[in-house]
Amino acid sequence: MARRAAGGAALSARAAAASPLPPRPPFRAPPRPVPRRCPPPPPLLLLLLLGAARVGALEIQRRFPSPTPTNNFALDGAAGTVYLAAVNRLYQLSGANLSLEAEAAVGPVADSPLCHAPQLPQASCEHPRRLTDNYNKILQLDPGQGLVVVCGSIYQGFCQLRRRGNISAVAVHFPPAAPPAEPVTVFPSMLNVAANHPNASTVGLVLPPAAGAGGSRLLVGATYTGYGSAYFPRNRSLEDHRFENTPEIAIRSLDARGDLAKLFTFDLNPSDDNILKIKQGAKEQHKLGFVRAFLHPPDPPQGAQSYAYLALNSEARAGDKESQARSLLARICLPRGAGGDAKKLTESYIQLGLQCAGGAGRGDLYSRLVSVFPARELLFAVFERPQGTPAARAAPAALCAFRFADVQAAIRAARTACFVDPAPDVVAVLDSVVQGTGPACERKRNIQLQPEQLDCGAAHLQHPLSILQPLKASPVFRAPGLTSVAVASAHNYTVVFLGTVNGRLLKVNLNESMQVVSRRVVTVAYGEPVHPVMQFDPADPGYLYLMTSHQMARVKVAACEMHSSCGACVGAADAYCGWCALETRCTLQQDCTNASQPHFWTSASEGPGRCPAMTVLPAEIDVRQEYPGMILQISGSLPSLSGMEMACDYGNDIRTVARVPGPAYGHQIAYCNLLPRDRFPPFPPHQDHVTVAMAVRVNGRDIVSANFTIYDCSRIAQVYPQAACTRCLSAQWPCFWCTQQHTCVSNQSRCEASPNPTNPQDCPQILPFSLAPVPTGGSQDILVPLANAAFFHGAALECSFGPEESVEAAWLNGSLVRCNQVVLHTTQKTQGFPLSLRLKGRRAQFLDSPDPITVVVYNCAMGSPDCSQCLGREDLGHLCVWSDGCRLRGPLQPQPGSCPAPEIRAIEPLSGPLAGGTLLTIRGKNLGRRLSDVAHGVRIGSVACEPLADRYTVSEEVVCATGPAPGAFSDVVTVNASKEGKSRERFSYVLPLVHFLEPAMGPKAGGTRITIHGSDLHVGSELQVLVNDTDPCTELVRTELSITCTVPGGVQAAQVPVCVRLERRGCVRGNLTFRYMPNPIITAISPRRSPVSGGRTITVAGERFHMVQNVSMAVHHIGREPTLCKVLNATLITCPSPGALSNASAPVDFFINGRAYADEMAVAEELLEPEEVPRGSRFRLDYLPNPQFSTAKREKWIKHHPGEPLTLVIHKEQDSLGLESHEYRVKIGQVACDIQIISERVIHCSVNESLGTAEGQLPITIQVGNFNQTIATLQLGGSETAIIVSIVICSVLLLLSVVALFVFCTKSRRAERYWQKTLLQMEEMESQIREEIRKGFAELQTDMTDLTKELNRSQGIPFLEYKHFVTRTFFPKTLSSQGSSPAQETHPLLGEWNIPEHCRPHMEEGIGLFSSLLNNKHFLIVFVHALEQQKDFAVRDRCSLASLLTIALHGKLEYYTSIMKELLVDLIDASAAKNPKLMLRRTESVVEKMLTNWMSICMYSCLRETVGEPFFLLLCAIKQQINKGSIDAITGKARYTLNEEWLLRENIEAKPRNLNVSFQGCGMDSLSVRAMDTDTLTQVKEKILEAFCKNVPYSQWPRAEDVDLEWFASSTQSYILRDLDDTSVVEDGRKKLNTLAHYKIPEGASLAMSLTDKKDNTLGRVKDLDTEKYFHLVLPTDELAEPKKSHRQSHRKKVLPEIYLTRLLSTKGTLQKFLDDLFKAILSIREDKPPLAVKYFFDFLEEQAEKRGISDPDTLHIWKTNSLPLRFWVNILKNPQFVFDIEKTDHIDACLSVIAQAFIDACSISDLQLGKDSPTNKLLYAKEIPEYRKIVQRYYKQIQDMTPLSEQEMNAHLAEESRKYQNEFNTNVAMAEIYKYAKRYRPQIMTALEANPTARRTQLQHKFQQVVALMENNIYECYSEA
Repeated sequence: MARRAAGGAALSARAAAASPLPPRPPFRAPPRPVPRRCPPPPPLLLLLLLGAARVGALEIQRRFPSPTPTNNFALDGAAGTVYLAAVNRLYQLSGANLSLEAEAAVGPVADSPLCHAPQLPQASCEHPRRLTDNYNKILQLDPGQGLVVVCGSIYQGFCQLRRRGNISAVAVHFPPAAPPAEPVTVFPSMLNVAANHPNASTVGLVLPPAAGAGGSRLLVGATYTGYGSAYFPRNRSLEDHRFENTPEIAIRSLDARGDLAKLFTFDLNPSDDNILKIKQGAKEQHKLGFVRAFLHPPDPPQGAQSYAYLALNSEARAGDKESQARSLLARICLPRGAGGDAKKLTESYIQLGLQCAGGAGRGDLYSRLVSVFPARELLFAVFERPQGTPAARAAPAALCAFRFADVQAAIRAARTACFVDPAPDVVAVLDSVVQGTGPACERKRNIQLQPEQLDCGAAHLQHPLSILQPLKASPVFRAPGLTSVAVASAHNYTVVFLGTVNGRLLKVNLNESMQVVSRRVVTVAYGEPVHPVMQFDPADPGYLYLMTSHQMARVKVAACEMHSSCGACVGAADAYCGWCALETRCTLQQDCTNASQPHFWTSASEGPGRCPAMTVLPAEIDVRQEYPGMILQISGSLPSLSGMEMACDYGNDIRTVARVPGPAYGHQIAYCNLLPRDRFPPFPPHQDHVTVAMAVRVNGRDIVSANFTIYDCSRIAQVYPQAACTRCLSAQWPCFWCTQQHTCVSNQSRCEASPNPTNPQDCPQILPFSLAPVPTGGSQDILVPLANAAFFHGAALECSFGPEESVEAAWLNGSLVRCNQVVLHTTQKTQGFPLSLRLKGRRAQFLDSPDPITVVVYNCAMGSPDCSQCLGREDLGHLCVWSDGCRLRGPLQPQPGSCPAPEIRAIEPLSGPLAGGTLLTIRGKNLGRRLSDVAHGVRIGSVACEPLADRYTVSEEVVCATGPAPGAFSDVVTVNASKEGKSRERFSYVLPLVHFLEPAMGPKAGGTRITIHGSDLHVGSELQVLVNDTDPCTELVRTELSITCTVPGGVQAAQVPVCVRLERRGCVRGNLTFRYMPNPIITAISPRRSPVSGGRTITVAGERFHMVQNVSMAVHHIGREPTLCKVLNATLITCPSPGALSNASAPVDFFINGRAYADEMAVAEELLEPEEVPRGSRFRLDYLPNPQFSTAKREKWIKHHPGEPLTLVIHKEQDSLGLESHEYRVKIGQVACDIQIISERVIHCSVNESLGTAEGQLPITIQVGNFNQTIATLQLGGSETAIIVSIVICSVLLLLSVVALFVFCTKSRRAERYWQKTLLQMEEMESQIREEIRKGFAELQTDMTDLTKELNRSQGIPFLEYKHFVTRTFFPKTLSSQGSSPAQETHPLLGEWNIPEHCRPHMEEGIGLFSSLLNNKHFLIVFVHALEQQKDFAVRDRCSLASLLTIALHGKLEYYTSIMKELLVDLIDASAAKNPKLMLRRTESVVEKMLTNWMSICMYSCLRETVGEPFFLLLCAIKQQINKGSIDAITGKARYTLNEEWLLRENIEAKPRNLNVSFQGCGMDSLSVRAMDTDTLTQVKEKILEAFCKNVPYSQWPRAEDVDLEWFASSTQSYILRDLDDTSVVEDGRKKLNTLAHYKIPEGASLAMSLTDKKDNTLGRVKDLDTEKYFHLVLPTDELAEPKKSHRQSHRKKVLPEIYLTRLLSTKGTLQKFLDDLFKAILSIREDKPPLAVKYFFDFLEEQAEKRGISDPDTLHIWKTNSLPLRFWVNILKNPQFVFDIEKTDHIDACLSVIAQAFIDACSISDLQLGKDSPTNKLLYAKEIPEYRKIVQRYYKQIQDMTPLSEQEMNAHLAEESRKYQNEFNTNVAMAEIYKYAKRYRPQIMTALEANPTARRTQLQHKFQQVVALMENNIYECYSEA
């Protein structure tokens, strides 16, 4: 491995000027959306700039970031290690994951390029040494000696030999540190190995040992950096240590085990040094820049010749325009095998030029070599065309390929031409080399050159040689900015990997003809050049190692798994990827089982045509016919399936047996059984067939699939009842029509013998005929012509006009039927009624109507408010007349007369240009009955205005195009429709003029805001500003005197015309032009670091900023709001850095004139892969923690006397921001403190002006950017007199205090003794409580740890399915009405729509129409408001309606959200007018319940993924803790609880009992169960069931009353244990429930539980027992009933139970951790799943508050709290059964109420006023509430700081939520339930719709009437039947 130039900045001449970039961590976060206030960059910009490391066909597997620029790397394939060298650092990384194994620091050191290396003992240096960075120059592995050769730029290019396997250890100290027996003489040439300048190139290569030599050798090529070169220090010194000691090319000894005196020497004896050194005078003409050194062939066969190659450039001479860089390939022969003789380097040295050029002459010549990669037969090389200007950073580059055979032939031909047959134009001797033999070739007489001499020369032949004619090749691939190449061959393809200057990796697939067949690109490290050397992993060629300026990366050469189908896999033309047929996945060949055998793995070269495919015979199956089986024709590349385990897979776990008769390839036949008839899929509604997908399943995988069709002819009559016969005979299936049975069949023999048609034309059918419109309520006969109706002649028919209307039909003859006395009604302007003929008594049997016949019924009274509209209906055939309204014309009435004159109410616009073309809109009444009435009757004065037919509205509106006017004038508009009407306003013709525009130039990227000045520019209806005649200027704003617009982007820099065009008629005269200029260029930003708060001034340098009107700066990933920048001059801009969310490095984007700034290089790189390469910034900002300050002594208070000078010393914590003095601001109050001294750690400042004489306190604040820190408070002291007065007052007060204290102490001694006694009692009680908490917590933690393990090990948390969560949350009353039965309820919304079949068509049609109405926003909002205004529309109805609407619109959550927001705006308006803090406090309106449901839907995933587990663990912990003590089975009170009302205030001693229970249920046989001896038998059963069934959802548990419990007291005795039996004890007339103690059941007793056949329901539920007859632990007491007890006894009863309140604290302390975990989960934000809905809704609330001027933060806090924590989380906390399949007991419910109260208090902002009389429910968590409040406020702040969501992003999120749970609910049921409300309040809804203008305009009331008409008398009738 070699390196042509060291340092990340020195990868090429282009990058040399770039400053080193900071380290880049691997890309992890998704791209942050750009905030709304700055223009969004192109979507492509963000696609890869910040994104995934996997694109196309490449995958970045691992990265290792380097803090300093990288230089070289080396691979140790045998050990699986990567060695990485960077500036000052060496790293040893594991090859697989690039994790750090070892590292070493190798710099910086004190050094000078004018001094010898300090390792030279005799050297001294008078020049000063400075701290110098060490750039690595050579990093080579010598596996034979176990060494890593490391050479750097310090100490004149000094080398070290480090240990292979531990890079941090030096293996051989050279020169030796301890003197050996013989001292080693060290010469400078042994130390000066590599180039000693960061930008000078060096390559190295470890060569195998020569004959007789003990160790390896090192080939080094190094650029000369001595006197006269560009790298030599510019001073007068002539001390050049390089010329004598560092040749350009040398072979050095590397034998570390031999004589160290020869280490790094030039290998041979001094007279024959193994070097090639250019003479001093020739160095100017031969500036060598080395690219790479390599061996070829790398592993030669035994005895074969091996060569070392050097790829290099002979750089162009400075100042010589004709001079160009020459790319050279030099070859040196190595000894043959171990016994070969070593030659002097120059003897075999020969070089030839490499030329990469296209056919377009010198302009297409790529002259400079950048990178090479040797393949087996070809040498691939990347060349670039150097650019004249450094601004064009991405130089044109090309890839060329040269054959090694051509190199060999050229070398042999050259030596022949030099020594055998001299040809001076072919070859020359390099006379510029010190070690050369002579000036020219000469013929060697009588010498026959041997093949070895032709290849490698000889000592007696001239050397070294240079071939004059270059080896030429044409570019295989061109792209800008290529820096490196690596090549592999795979499956007839050549795969080329190309690195770019911008940090990307291209993968180009070439076919055998070297043509590009596909290409992909991936970003490795954006903006960091890729190093010229890339290497494949020696252990696994499927991975490629590459290096950018600050990163090492391991790249997988192919990401095949991204292709999911064979077509995509093979069609991608990726050489590595192929389709693994039997595993049905796209893989690398080695990842596919049996891939080496034919047909198992299909490569890309075989093409998509070889993908497995299948044809099914028969392809169409009659549902009523039996089929023996199916034949499958399988084609494509598949191995023989014979003998494999096969099946036909129909999905839904339906499979049948398949078999292949014998071995075959290519085309195989398989036989398969058809799926069973009872498993046929159902036919979709309104369809006569169903398509079935089937696949052939081999070894558990579906390997090939196809579809076939199952059809049912008999369904055609159901699907198309109006055209059953026609559809039957024209179906694509073989169907036949039976006239007698009126049915369609697939078997003709099933038809009766009547004549049956065979063609669709022969079907009995209604012939199309025309029918004049009919007035509503009018009676008439309708004649219906028929064809082919002979069979039905005489049959009873009826004419049907829709579901409700039908009349008798009479036959007139065999082809004509009359519908008698047809009377149809409509309340609409017109309505169409479908006409069909139906067989009487058979509702579903119609004569065919191939062309539907519609009877149009009209109502003159509807939809015609004026005369013209009324009479204009005559054109539609409506016989209407105007008489005080529109009426039906009677039979004797005359033809209608004329209407009143037109009435013009408004015209718009009021002016237009003389050329005409203005679209003038005229509104009014009676503006003609039809267009022809006004076609020539509209005029402006004498100028005609031509009406537009498509924009004419009868009577109401005319839109006409004005004609041209001869001159400027104004006049009224007249409309003549037999009578003339005139407008009140006048229309003016004017002549618009333009004068000039400003600014007259701008960047070609566009975005410049120009202003065009002129006069009368506001006229006309349409304005366009066109740039360059075609491109519109956007965002037009115009006034009478100016037009402002945004210029579009231009193609090139040039002057273009600007045209102002009115009414699309031509340009307004003015000859305006705009000049496109080259875009502004940003060259650098500084500083590149910012505190995380932002606000630091970033200076942006560049060119052409004078054209910038506005500029903003945005930071990706972590940036907050973009900041606005300020243009200082044409080359400088200053921007405050945006604030950031975290400390990290992030890319920066600039937006100039609203357009994203694109680097010219990035634009050029789009040529690489236009779809995939994004444009982005190459600039980054490093965000570091905010600086920290304190006073010198870290005191918080500083005293100061006014009038005295003040100097502050401020201590600054060390940081890496590099802040300048002007960036600090220090203030004392409002007074600035003048900064005088700033060091790295200390700031001095002083205040000269007076701080004011008034005493007080002033904060001392230091500001850096946006960061403010108050470090102390300055306390201003008083005068001397004030001090004396203070001392006197203090003395008097002290004397009085002593007297008072003496009196107080005397009186309080007695109280003290009493207090000490009380204190001892309290401490003892507290100790007991603390011990109880500690024991309880430890025990509970053990139990909960076991429970957590069980959760992980078993089925996990018993979450309810989403649909049950929704129904329980939306309809809680339904759940409670069903009782607390734990069985999974089946909600009506989850089941089928149960209505009778005969009702279904009408109901479905009505529901469909109603659904479309609900999807109309205007209707839905009017509908909701109308219902809410009704007094009898109760809160329960409102909640029910909201939930039904949520279900109905669940599939359109975006629409639902928009409705909710509109209703919320109305609610906020109403609340803001009263008391805004009360908004959303309760759920009393539809929208409040809609919000609850919306939050439930949006927060469900958070509930499941984040909150579910801590909530479930808390519930389990509560239950475990309650069960640890006694629980009274009748009162429900317990020893351990959180709720005072449920506390058992007696000291019941309970002992645990471990019982051995056997029970055949819930998947277990026997367990040890822990119970208390005070437990009733029902309680014991419940604990046993819980132990056995803990891994089963509660709904599947048996109930306690369903099981019997039997105790085996001995081998012969057993007892059935019950709560009550004959042995039960009676106390005070009450029976006591039996307990374990009652039965005297011992520890470890054996019990058996079994399911009982008959339930023992005689007792019912224990807690429902009459407390007058039964008790469990305590007898009920009533103090009023026992007046005779002594005062002492009654007092004891009253007071002593309060002592047991300490148990509440015990329980609370035990559960505290679980509660804290739950609250943290609720009130935290996951970075991978931020709460988008919460952010969106909170932003909505803030926006509404801002619009209404509500600035009180408390109000916003209350709104947010009411909308999320109290509306959603409290509901969930109180009702865990909404989320989990568990039992919620009354006691758990009581504990959850306390927890929910604590949560409510935490979210409140009002102070808790607590005292001794406050309820314990509030007192219990009083101490924790302040801490919880901080968490709530922090949560709200984090939500506020999130990046705002756009509507599109939120809609996409909502659409995804809708899609995730589609088809979960039956929306028809919801719609029907909503309709019941519509029916109930129909008049009120109609009134509201008619009162709403929008609803009236869109005729929503008529549509609602249609719904009512369809649903009328159906819904209740059908539901009652159902």
